[in-house]
Amino acid sequence: MQTFTIGDATVTRIEESYEPNFDAAVFFPDWRPAVVDEHRSWMVPDHYEPSTNLLRLSVHSWLLRLGGRTILIDACVGNGKARPARPRWHMLKTPYLERLAAAGVSPAEVDVVLCTHLHMDHVGWNTRQEDGRWVPTFPRARYLWSRLDFEHCQRLDGDPATGPVYHGSFRDSVLPVVEAGLAEMVSGDHEVAAGLRIEPAPGHTPGTVALTLASRGQQALFCGDILHHAVQVFQPEWNSFACGDAARARASRRRVLERCAGTGALLMPAHFGAPFVCRVEARGQGFVPRF
Repeated sequence: MQTFTIGDATVTRIEESYEPNFDAAVFFPDWRPAVVDEHRSWMVPDHYEPSTNLLRLSVHSWLLRLGGRTILIDACVGNGKARPARPRWHMLKTPYLERLAAAGVSPAEVDVVLCTHLHMDHVGWNTRQEDGRWVPTFPRARYLWSRLDFEHCQRLDGDPATGPVYHGSFRDSVLPVVEAGLAEMVSGDHEVAAGLRIEPAPGHTPGTVALTLASRGQQALFCGDILHHAVQVFQPEWNSFACGDAARARASRRRVLERCAGTGALLMPAHFGAPFVCRVEARGQGFVPRF
């Protein structure tokens, strides 16, 4: 378990899974084999598995303690969720809640759950099954996400041609939170707590957000899926197959990298391999990660 200190805040990584899970050439349409030769020194074995051509990606939450509040950033895939089109995420049974407990937090102690966007691997632990129903896992929390993302999902889910959206996760991991009255949907910039702000970063989804943290002169930036893999620091023009608006996704990614390079903010993604975070350094017209 990794814990980082940002000023007065502490941030702990809560792992759900960390394994080779996506074919590199499928995940990144711009992928080329020469990339491995160029970056093998850091990419293998923590970020890429050469024998299978699979990217090694983590799925984790960030547990943030700040000013007496406990905030969970992104909620992974969740246990017992039917995702047959994603076999590695289908009907998971992981010790996620036990890992949260090992970090000293029970579900009832979480004050805020913040989803950077509403894809299935960021909302799953929003709910758990109880007596055959999906109910909020964190019963005292406010659940924050973008109103734009929610309305986008609502439109897609209500259309028989496109629903159920995101492999059913909207229905089993988002709507039960709304029905329980725990959802708080935000638009534009939004202050979550002193020093902690939501900022729009559209592209991956219409309502994707970045979360910026500033405390006692130190900064961090939680980027969700604005970047999936550390190779995108070198190749910010690379989108994943899941980026809905290519041009806006590239623009948001470059803004995040420029901000981290310019301020020294620690980049805290949702899926990077070990060591899971990095600094970003500008180099010419591009960037390099400093692990």
